[in-house]
Amino acid sequence: MEEATHEISRGLNSHWEREGGGGVPVAVEKAIAAVKAVSLKRRRRTGSHTTDPYHAQLWILGDAIGEACWLKGHASGIRRKTPAEGKIRIDLSINELLQLSWLAHLGFQHMMPNYRSFEIYRFSSEEDAQEGARAVGKIEGVIPAKERPVADLTVQFKSRQKLIRDWWQAAPDRLRA
Repeated sequence: MEEATHEISRGLNSHWEREGGGGVPVAVEKAIAAVKAVSLKRRRRTGSHTTDPYHAQLWILGDAIGEACWLKGHASGIRRKTPAEGKIRIDLSINELLQLSWLAHLGFQHMMPNYRSFEIYRFSSEEDAQEGARAVGKIEGVIPAKERPVADLTVQFKSRQKLIRDWWQAAPDRLRA
C-alpha cells in the first residue's frame, strides 16, 4: 500500500508540475498524508463489519483528486470560453448564421458602386424574415453603445418589424416573393 501511495503521489506531482498548476492542491496533499499515516500504523483486526482504514482514507484521497481535477477542468473551460481582450462572442443558431451571411452578402453587394446584378434572395415567409431580424438584432445588440451608428436600437428593430408586418400581414393576398 505504501508503494501504491508513493506512485500516486509521484504521478500527481509530475502532472501538476507539467501542467503549470503550481504544485499539488492542499486537500490532495492532506489526503495522501492521511493514507501514509494509516500505512505506518500497525493494523489490528477488529471485526469483519468495520471499514478498513485504508478504504476510508483512499475514498477521501479519491474525492480530493476528483475535486481538484474537476476544478482545474472547470477553470480551464471558463478560460477557453472567455473571449480575448477587446473581442466579443455571440451565440447564434445555424439559421441565424445563414440569415446573417445572406444579409451581409447582399449588404456588401449593394455597397459596391459597380453592383448591377439581379441576383435575388428574399425571405420565404414571415417566420424567415423574423429570424433574420432577430439575428441582425443580436449583432447590433453586442456592438458597444459608443460605437453604434444608431443610438437607439429600438428604432431599427421597429423599422424592420414594420417592413415585415406591412408585407405579410397588411396584404395577405399579395403574391409572395
